[in-house]
Amino acid sequence: HLIFYVWFQHKDAYQVILDGVKGGPKEKRLAAQFIPKFFSSFPELADAAINAQLDLCEDEDVSIRRQAIKELPRFAAGENLPRVADILTQLLQTDDSAEFNQVNSALISIFKIDPKGTLGGLFSQILQGEDVVRERAIKFLSTKLKTMPEDVMTKEVEDYVFTETKKVLEDVTGEEFVLLMRVLSGLKYLQTVSGRQQLVELVVEQAFLEQALNPADTDSVDRLLQCTRQALPLFSKNVHSTRFVTYFCEHVLPNLSMLTSPVAELDIQLEILKLLAEMSPYCGDMDKLEANLMMLFEKLLEFMPLPPEDENGENAVSEEPKLQFSYVECLLFSFHQLGKKLPDFLIDKINTEKLKDFKIRLQYFARGLQVYIRQLRVALQGKTGDALKTEENKIKVVALKITNNINVLIKDLFHNPPSYKSTVTLSWKPVQKTEAAPVVGQKRSSGEDTGTGTLGKKVSPLPRRDARQIYNPPSGKYSATIGNFSYGDQTTNKNHNLPQ
Repeated sequence: HLIFYVWFQHKDAYQVILDGVKGGPKEKRLAAQFIPKFFSSFPELADAAINAQLDLCEDEDVSIRRQAIKELPRFAAGENLPRVADILTQLLQTDDSAEFNQVNSALISIFKIDPKGTLGGLFSQILQGEDVVRERAIKFLSTKLKTMPEDVMTKEVEDYVFTETKKVLEDVTGEEFVLLMRVLSGLKYLQTVSGRQQLVELVVEQAFLEQALNPADTDSVDRLLQCTRQALPLFSKNVHSTRFVTYFCEHVLPNLSMLTSPVAELDIQLEILKLLAEMSPYCGDMDKLEANLMMLFEKLLEFMPLPPEDENGENAVSEEPKLQFSYVECLLFSFHQLGKKLPDFLIDKINTEKLKDFKIRLQYFARGLQVYIRQLRVALQGKTGDALKTEENKIKVVALKITNNINVLIKDLFHNPPSYKSTVTLSWKPVQKTEAAPVVGQKRSSGEDTGTGTLGKKVSPLPRRDARQIYNPPSGKYSATIGNFSYGDQTTNKNHNLPQ
């Protein structure tokens, strides 16, 4: 063995091995093993050796490619490591699953040797590489960084990840944005209040909150949706949602009925109202609180109809108004949250006639609620376990949560003066915890693998979550003759859509 090793000290002999990459399968397999084995002994042939190994990584024979890829980390020393990282990142585009896994393993191996050097190769390809390479490099970061030990992911490494990711975020698709936010959210030093605030600032930049919203532009609407969804998990009593809530009140609610949904199945109005409701508890001091409360108040009036005239009234209507419980829950909750900051709003800022009109609407809505809540309770009485898991009963459970929430909030507003002390949990939140299917509001659904699939680079972002459906209770039944209403005839999926 000693003689064998000494023989390989000679440059000419090593060159013969390098030339083996041009030979047949046997010569290539030997070259794939011996080029890295004696690589460190011939630094003057380093470039030639790496290029020869790279040729083997692109061989038509998959077994030769796998062998060559397996040995690539042995070249990752000193100044060669970023180049090896760059090569491995490009090799992520393979469609062979075993080869793809080998590339992942090799990248992880050199990452533990030199994290910043490896990240340099990854980010280089993300910024300048082909679309498929960019996609898979981003997915690698989003799934693998969180598995790295703390002694590898040091503060210096995390700072580098943050700095480079900010560069990438200057031009990303919707899905890339979600994945990169997952990368940043997993960084240890960003788990603090100041860290989460930095992440919110990043999302604000992406959301273009300094610009007015064009409700007819699906790209603009979708960008706002994506950014708000990413910001939501970051908000807390110390990290405020004020800029987003302000933007929704000033630019989105006035155009609510004109918003163009980015996907046909998405009820864009309900989606916007749910996002606003989820953000509202974390809103801090607001410059135009009164104006924004007024906007919420006016929007709430739109969804809370006046009761129909009596039969002898001049303006009698043939059908009673439709009660849109899902919308009203969101608007009432948001109004209730912001109202805490200006508790005298309804007394001091709303004139007597308008306040009287509002209370009439609340009474009419509350009357319908009481009847419907009783009927839902009767329908669900005694049902447990599997009985509650049927589609029909799941719909009824959610309907009961919605109506109970609205009932609690209306009672608060009927206090004299109005009260803002009650606490409710938004109806869809428990559903997110129990439903097996992906739900809107979840940012961390599929995409854990860094396998095949493509992302359109530099195109408008697309929602990756299931569209929410609006819950529509039976309409036209909440009047003085409500006792004639038969609940059993109305419990169809057509009239009851489960909010997801």
